[in-house]
Amino acid sequence: MCDGCQKTESRGADFRTIPITEAVGLVLAHDITEIRPGQFKGRAFKKGHRIRPEDICHLQRLGKERLFVLEIAGDELHEDDAAWLIAKSLMGEGVAIRGEPKEGKIEIVADRDGLLKIHREALLKFNLLGDVMCATLHDNTLVKKGQTVAGTRAIPLVVKKKIVEEAVRIAQGARQKSDASETGQEQRAAEDAEALPRTGVIEVRQVRRPRAGIVITGNEIYHGRIQDAFAPILVKKMEQYGGEIVGIQYAPDDVSCIEERLRDLLTAGADLLLATGGMSVDPDDVTRLAIRRLGATGITYGSAVLPGAMVLVGTVPTLPSETEARSQGSEAGGNSGNTERVQPLSRVRSAVPILGIPACGLYHEITVVDLILPRILAGERIGRRELAELGHGGLCLQCRPCRYPVCPFGK
Repeated sequence: MCDGCQKTESRGADFRTIPITEAVGLVLAHDITEIRPGQFKGRAFKKGHRIRPEDICHLQRLGKERLFVLEIAGDELHEDDAAWLIAKSLMGEGVAIRGEPKEGKIEIVADRDGLLKIHREALLKFNLLGDVMCATLHDNTLVKKGQTVAGTRAIPLVVKKKIVEEAVRIAQGARQKSDASETGQEQRAAEDAEALPRTGVIEVRQVRRPRAGIVITGNEIYHGRIQDAFAPILVKKMEQYGGEIVGIQYAPDDVSCIEERLRDLLTAGADLLLATGGMSVDPDDVTRLAIRRLGATGITYGSAVLPGAMVLVGTVPTLPSETEARSQGSEAGGNSGNTERVQPLSRVRSAVPILGIPACGLYHEITVVDLILPRILAGERIGRRELAELGHGGLCLQCRPCRYPVCPFGK
């Protein structure tokens, strides 16, 4: 060992420290960060850079008087190598790595527009290991392609392989196979939230563009006593998802009329139903009864969110299209010529989500609908548990101006 060199130990790794004036020609074992307050924070020298004479003054300005020369043992990994392994293990569908490690950190970005899903239990176990970390955006955040959704790294410069291997095992364990995909039960997959496979701790799920059918209920609107204000609000929300409106129907506070309007929209091809009003406990509030008579299943009424406590969520079996109805009717009728046979609701192609939206949607820009609709459009089934979990963070602060989603609501 040369004069002035010192040998230290850091978590099992052997380091030699070299005076900066003797470092010319040596290769850096780690990135060196530079901070210029208010101007710049980032990598000044990259790991693997060979020190040149002109670098000495720059390094001294950064406060460096000694440099590490690192010898990595066979049971250890450099921070960059560890970062690659853990980042790849955390990633599911719809995400990608941006660039190369910087200062031992890797950024994970959305590879498409969609809904960010974080396996929080696996993320906690991962971070409890101590020598590795991953920080993410909130679960159920709508993100754009290219947006940073997570950052991960090994915390020490050198980390034991066994820690990295355990981190990878935890991350890979977050992947779930769909029971329905294994058994071929596509219907179950559409109706069971747990049937959606998890592809990783961090993933971005596609959000489909809805074809929405809207029924505005209430005698006061139907008979023209007041002007409808709900339809423009809902149309604007559908536009945020690139959706289209199949139709907007108006109905009085009558169970049969509301059911008929909803059924008409199903026949017209709606793959999302929205019914407004009639969700309270007054005698005239019959929208929930109409939804039930329509054949909705998995109905959950009430959420732990304000505004939006009286929301209703369920699914409705779709009617066959007119072409399918004729074809199926012809087959059922044989030579009888009965080609217009009506198909019962029990014979379905898929299930259509339905939302009963309470009157708070008129007065509040953001409600429980904004929290659950992206998840529904990403293929999730929202039930009692999901609505109950929203209670933590489910109180809107009514900020003016509203900054949602950059706020604690729904987080």
